[in-house]
Amino acid sequence: MIRNRLKILVFVAAATLLLSACGKKEHFDIGLIVGKWVAGTEYWRYDGDGNGATWDVGDDVNEDEAQPFTWEFDDEENLLTQIHQMEMGGVIPKSYTLKKLDENTLAYADRFDSTYTFKRVM
Repeated sequence: MIRNRLKILVFVAAATLLLSACGKKEHFDIGLIVGKWVAGTEYWRYDGDGNGATWDVGDDVNEDEAQPFTWEFDDEENLLTQIHQMEMGGVIPKSYTLKKLDENTLAYADRFDSTYTFKRVM
């Protein structure tokens, strides 16, 4: 009987530790996002004022012809939202969960868990 209670107590303690570890959210220094990032031929520039631009040199588009967007970050949800301004009018919001952000790497995932990883170029 004591042995059963001890097993239950160990199980409850282990489950509590596992569940509390899963609930921890990583916090990012969002100031590190400011700059220019690249993945393959695709470039993203995040400015400190919440504006940005994206272009793809593989499509023969350079920074002067970049598509503008605004961005914001929700620290509670680690959610990076980019609002793309289309040439023909209208906006397209895209939201991503930030996975990694340091001096050299930016990684985020979309709602389908596709991960995008960029390296800093500037």
